[in-house]
Amino acid sequence: PPSSGKVTTTIISAMGGGLISGTIGNGLSETEKRSALEAEYKALEYTTSGQKVTWKGAQASRYGEVVPAQPYRVGSQDCRQYTQTVFSAGAGVTARGTACRNADGSWTPLT
Repeated sequence: PPSSGKVTTTIISAMGGGLISGTIGNGLSETEKRSALEAEYKALEYTTSGQKVTWKGAQASRYGEVVPAQPYRVGSQDCRQYTQTVFSAGAGVTARGTACRNADGSWTPLT
């Protein structure tokens, strides 16, 4: 559907940059950060605990993976811990975080 791009933008902006906006994203292009952030969202929203969602960078040596943990409840919200690992030239750097799901299907990281 044509509106899906807009929804994605709203959902992605709710994540406030996600884990990739931290130091693990240093050296990535905006496009790569966007791919990584979309992977974070897909992991949180659609992916079974422990399963990887991968993304590819502009160069073959740059890629990443997001792994969500089991969802749990905080009040009326579903929250999940998750990790994002960015690989660059063979070395991986991992960040961990927790995000909670909003009524509109977006996720907001806990800071």
